[in-house]
Amino acid sequence: MKKIGKGALLYVAAFLAATAFTVNASATTWFVGPTRSLTTPCQAIAIAAAGDTIMIDYSPSTGPGVGYYDDTCAWTTNNLTLIGVLSPSGARPVLNCAGLTDTNKTGHLANHKAIWDPSGSNTVVENLEFENATLNNADGANGAGIRVDGQNLTVLNCYFHNNQDGILESNIAGSNIVIKNSEFYQNGVSNPKLRAGYGFTHNLYIGHCASLLFEYNFTHDANVGHLLKSRAAVNYILYNRITGENGTDSYEIDLPNGGTSYVVGNEIQQGPNTGNSTILSYLEEGTNSNNPGLDLYVVNNTFVNQFGSGTVVVADSPAVPVLLENNIFYGAGTITNQTNPNLVTNFSVLSPRVRLPLTPARSRETVPRDSPWFLFGNLCWRQTRPAATLNASSRAPR
Repeated sequence: MKKIGKGALLYVAAFLAATAFTVNASATTWFVGPTRSLTTPCQAIAIAAAGDTIMIDYSPSTGPGVGYYDDTCAWTTNNLTLIGVLSPSGARPVLNCAGLTDTNKTGHLANHKAIWDPSGSNTVVENLEFENATLNNADGANGAGIRVDGQNLTVLNCYFHNNQDGILESNIAGSNIVIKNSEFYQNGVSNPKLRAGYGFTHNLYIGHCASLLFEYNFTHDANVGHLLKSRAAVNYILYNRITGENGTDSYEIDLPNGGTSYVVGNEIQQGPNTGNSTILSYLEEGTNSNNPGLDLYVVNNTFVNQFGSGTVVVADSPAVPVLLENNIFYGAGTITNQTNPNLVTNFSVLSPRVRLPLTPARSRETVPRDSPWFLFGNLCWRQTRPAATLNASSRAPR
């Protein structure tokens, strides 16, 4: 066999390097804003090529003719990166579709699905706010901030509120969903007349995909639905604040078809207005061929139950014994329905008035002493996220 010469190898290496540089150099960065030639994100998305980046200037989008109001689109382009340019005060650009009420008179969301509906692969979305995505009963009453119809989505530092679904993933096989440093607030359908969405829409809903990484997020105050629902084959739910607060949510975490799932380092609270006394539900809809794993690991979390009864972790058959290690359980109810869970060094406080001598996560001047959040902060400070992430202002929607 003829050997390949060293010079030929160097030539091939140089060619590959030059090709990579050429592909990278050909990518374009587009700039969008009310004062630019491209005034809306969807104008840039329509002309962008694979690998391009779209920088979106801040705009409040408060009404017709302002910023990116009712700007909605779908695309098939791969490898798009869409980044909001924050205002001097740190506010995100807003994509507000309050004017699209899904009628012939007002218009509708992209593909009757979402504000953004990417079917291209490897989409990255950063520093943006999505609000007021709605559909009627005929279209499913599940309008989303983002409908994930393509493979692989990364969402960073975004805010989804007052949509019927914050993010809705469409069962894309092999897709990996990454969501970090983002907030989900008051998504879900609260009007029972919208039968198609009432109880079926959530702060975010991840369908059957390869994996979900949900890390450093704040999901709270959902309308009727769950704070986090995922059918992914593997779930990493790490270091989040998942709190019902004053909302009417059902489960705080719903993993209806199981899957290998790690729930680690979270603050999880069930509020007094919940519609379901279970906090973390696993396999309640049974097994699915897309989710071979039946193992759940619940480690280093703080659970607070203000509902007054219920079960923290419900893991239905055929789930293997759940690992429950180094968690704090605060409030009434039982820890799990399993008869043989793997319980390791957990701490349970059954009385809602008990206070422990732990260093508070925030000052007593910030939160009243008799507030349950003062107690919650005390309990979770040592085990989960740094105290700086628990300041009172983080509770208010941004």
